[in-house]
Amino acid sequence: MTTLNPVQLVCPHCGVVNRIPSQKLVDHPMCGKCHDKLLAGKPIVTHDKNFQRFIEKNDLPVVVDFWAPWCGPCKQFAPVFTQAALEMETQACFIKLDTQDNQQTASRYQIRSIPTLALFYKGIEVTRVSGALTKGQFQNWLQQNLSHLKP
Repeated sequence: MTTLNPVQLVCPHCGVVNRIPSQKLVDHPMCGKCHDKLLAGKPIVTHDKNFQRFIEKNDLPVVVDFWAPWCGPCKQFAPVFTQAALEMETQACFIKLDTQDNQQTASRYQIRSIPTLALFYKGIEVTRVSGALTKGQFQNWLQQNLSHLKP
């Protein structure tokens, strides 16, 4: 007998917390309120006001790209992060935070260099790495760290 363990997901469009069976993640679930896709297939842009909601209310691990628009390495890394968000949308939530426009959150998490990538699970920071990674390095970092987490 299979149990359908519910997973909480924050809607990237309206911010409402949705509970869906984990086995239904591959079926492109829709938000119960706004009826848009819960799995964006791309990084979700966050800001000071909604960052904590995504970190604390998602049952999937949350991968954060702390970046700034003037940062060359951040711009170089952006396509790698976007591709991972598309390929791994059922395994993790990928969010971006512009540290220049959201200094309160950047300060709270003591972001000293960018890009900084952080992995959160159930509201707790699990690990972080600073500097732009190649696609292979990022994939290895994700595999290594996500394999320990069970949504």
